Amino acid sequence: MITVSTDGSCLRNPGGATGWAWVNHDGTCESGGLPSGTNQIGELLAVLEAILAHPGDELLRIESDSQYAIKCASEWVAGWKRKGWRTASGSPVQNLAIVQAIEKAIAERPGKVVFHWVRGHQGDTFNERADVLAGQAARAALAGTGARVPVEPTPEPAPDLLF
Repeated sequence: MITVSTDGSCLRNPGGATGWAWVNHDGTCESGGLPSGTNQIGELLAVLEAILAHPGDELLRIESDSQYAIKCASEWVAGWKRKGWRTASGSPVQNLAIVQAIEKAIAERPGKVVFHWVRGHQGDTFNERADVLAGQAARAALAGTGARVPVEPTPEPAPDLLF
């Protein structure tokens, strides 16, 4: 099983510079940003990029502090698709292109993708690292220094954090 933590950031929601990040629990990570977006776009992009970066047959467990991103990718998507990409109230699905890209990435990935919600800002090593990287990516996007941000490997967690 591969476990990845994801997070998104928006410096001024909505419309501010937006960042996303994923941190694999093996220490690898990636992040990027957009000059304008929302916190929800950042969260969804983090999930999408994590799935795309981890192809293969192994089970992929995505841990996120965004219930919105998790529900978009795992609960609401089937109903939205069935209803012609409309919500229960009949309005268009927000962030449709990203939601559809996530749905496609999951469908095309040979291994199963599962989601797990974690409480944000509560000391989870990988969630905290993803949060920092997403914030850095948003600031880099604001400064116009590129879509992706070079990152250092995630430090190894203390042995008591492994379980």
